[in-house]
Amino acid sequence: MQRRHFTLAAAALAGAATLPAAMAREAAWPNKPVRLLVGFPGGSTPDMVARDLAEPLAALLGQPVVVENRPGASGNIATAQVAKATDDHTLGIVINGNLTSSPLLYSSLPYDAARDFCLLSLLSTAPLILVTPASLPEGRAFFAEAARQGDRWNYGSVGAGSVAHLGMELLKQRVSGLKPVHVPYSGNPAVVTALITGEVQMALVPPGLAMPQVKAGKLHAVGVSSAGRSTLVPELEPLSALGVKDFNLEVWTALVGPASLPATVQARLASAVTDILKSAPVRQQLLQQGWQAVGTSPEGLALRVRQESALLGGIIKAQGIRLN
Repeated sequence: MQRRHFTLAAAALAGAATLPAAMAREAAWPNKPVRLLVGFPGGSTPDMVARDLAEPLAALLGQPVVVENRPGASGNIATAQVAKATDDHTLGIVINGNLTSSPLLYSSLPYDAARDFCLLSLLSTAPLILVTPASLPEGRAFFAEAARQGDRWNYGSVGAGSVAHLGMELLKQRVSGLKPVHVPYSGNPAVVTALITGEVQMALVPPGLAMPQVKAGKLHAVGVSSAGRSTLVPELEPLSALGVKDFNLEVWTALVGPASLPATVQARLASAVTDILKSAPVRQQLLQQGWQAVGTSPEGLALRVRQESALLGGIIKAQGIRLN
């Protein structure tokens, strides 16, 4: 009995000694450069958001914030590296699909989107613009012509399972007679080229790539995919104004860390990012790059993930879309 009491007492003392050590470790955070992993190449939109965030975040944290590009598998490679990080100094910039559609599209992922991450903040959002070749009708007349053409028309996207692909499939559910066939491309520049040459008749494209071609008269903008007008393209009507019901879809970026990141560190990061995204220079810089700065609480990001997972999950299930 005495030996058992001794063992319990020793365990209690060990636990008490560990607690101050853990608190000291969290209080000293960060004590080395913070890594910000991006699952896309330099110059991509997630990369630009990461670099807009890195410098002001470094100033607030008192340590360098280093952006590291780990492209591949639509961002899932870098996302998995964030999930497995144990150094308390590795974070990630992710896009919609890494947290919402990828877990539904792939039979196996190297991470569990529901358990392996702490969600820190929704950073930026942007609607997609439904664009067509300039030779085609605009507005409601476009949908009428598309219904007449049926599956003789095509639409482009940056690949199966992308928001642009799933968004077009959702649009086909919402617009009677709309039946264009999906043609995947290697990236949005290739999609825009296919639109200009008439290889495809429509696509959902980010504003930063679509609007220069619209303003040059090479493409028509039918409308934006957000619920209302967007501050990024206030001159364009939402598709809902053209009779498309219950259509609200955006692309976005978010900041996440591994689930093991200490709670005090999570809170500090979420607060810092919210302050940064309220800054006029940062908001203007993102606006020029085609992004609306947001900066939510972790709970706000979690709500966005749940809502979009349900929306995209319905499309994926209805169409039977699976990726290997």
